[in-house]
Amino acid sequence: MALTLPLPDMIFAHGWWTVDGEKMSKSRGNVVDPNKMVDEFGADAFRYFLLREVPFGQDGDFSQDAMVTRVNSDLANGIGNLLSRTLTMIEKYCDGKTPKRNQHLDEVGNELENQVREVFNAIHDELHGLQFHRALGLIWSTIHFTDEYIEGRKPWGLAKDPANRALLEGVLYNVAETLRHIGVLLYPFMPQTAKSITEQLGLSIDFTTPLLSQELSWGKMTPGSKIHKGPPLFPRIEPKPQGAKTVSDATTPPQPTTAIPAPTTAAPQTPAPAAPASVASPQITIDEFQKIQLKTAKILTAERVPKSEKLLKLQVSLGEGTEPRQIVAGIGKKYTPEDLIGKTIIVVANLKPAKLMGIESQGMVLAAGDSEVSGLATIFEEVDPGTKVK
Repeated sequence: MALTLPLPDMIFAHGWWTVDGEKMSKSRGNVVDPNKMVDEFGADAFRYFLLREVPFGQDGDFSQDAMVTRVNSDLANGIGNLLSRTLTMIEKYCDGKTPKRNQHLDEVGNELENQVREVFNAIHDELHGLQFHRALGLIWSTIHFTDEYIEGRKPWGLAKDPANRALLEGVLYNVAETLRHIGVLLYPFMPQTAKSITEQLGLSIDFTTPLLSQELSWGKMTPGSKIHKGPPLFPRIEPKPQGAKTVSDATTPPQPTTAIPAPTTAAPQTPAPAAPASVASPQITIDEFQKIQLKTAKILTAERVPKSEKLLKLQVSLGEGTEPRQIVAGIGKKYTPEDLIGKTIIVVANLKPAKLMGIESQGMVLAAGDSEVSGLATIFEEVDPGTKVK
């Protein structure tokens, strides 16, 4: 004002960040080191949390638990899972090449194209108002919408009938094209993630040039181009309480079969003395138990494993937005495949896959019994697949 220069029309002022509800202080030792956060979670994940968690300019609270929750729910289970399942289906059903566009799907109204167009127009307004958290929320609404589109169109079902080939390719093309748009829209917030998405889709995009007019138009994916599926964008983070052992620390990891102990030897003729306390099963902490993800699952198909009277191969649903999962279970002496279809069971959903008789099993079915199965753990009431079991 003393120099009679024009005053600024707008001033950008950030808010204050607390840590677990307390003011940051060197004396308290609760200062968040951004470099350490980047080393642990990655720059893009940290950027996402800061921009999504709190509206720009307002005060916010940082906690490591909230960071892990965002990474697992939004990044690993959200965009990471959508990209992985899409590329897996393109590899499986289209020889790893971008499928052909189906003009009929476009003529009857492509839900994904309409969603992308609406979201792009809305994001423009949110960015103009510096509402970064809302802009990211719109992108994630498109991710959820695409998951629902996949669940509704069921590409794995279309693939079973050669007559549906054009429809199958059209559905997968639309999903891949939506992912391309998501990658472009994510670039200002998560540049490395945006590049990884487009590269895995087999695209080469120059993000150093203005993109909106060039890239955000529908139908730019080239049919027949090779995809390049890479490692997961954001592997799930399993929080490990300080000083506590977790299931992953065990020397002998559990195997994805039914939850039944190995057969025991024949019982002695005389009563056996009580086992001493020193050989009792080791106790676990609640933190160790919470590592195990128990969920409800609905059995879609069941068939016997050749050359095995005990093993059954199940295809189960863990809810909308997830592809059917294959589980091999040793319940074939108790149940026929026809007995199981439609039943809601309980499975260990986060068990590392393993092969049984050459067939991959992606989880564990819970059942009661000792050397033989006496009953399958099921849910009496009507419960949606994928519901957490506590």
